[in-house]
Amino acid sequence: MCQNHHHQNHEHKYRKQVINRLARIEGHVRSIKEMAIEGRDCPEILLQIAAVRKALDNAAKVIFVDHMENCLVNAVHQGNEEQVLNDLKKALENFIR
Repeated sequence: MCQNHHHQNHEHKYRKQVINRLARIEGHVRSIKEMAIEGRDCPEILLQIAAVRKALDNAAKVIFVDHMENCLVNAVHQGNEEQVLNDLKKALENFIR
């Protein structure tokens, strides 16, 4: 998950958790699509979309924590923290608009 030009040789502690969250979100989005196909009430669909947005935000938080706990610490040891901090700033700018 670290955006680094060198292959990362450390493990992301929360990778499995992130993948599981994304799989649940994927299933949730599919069920919302089915609701739309079935012509369910718009407020009901909007409520489910809001739930998916919150779940995506929570998955992103886990990724940021993983990044800070693993990638940043690793970068400090390797002496390339400036690059990793710049990448993190870019990611935050894209995520929080």
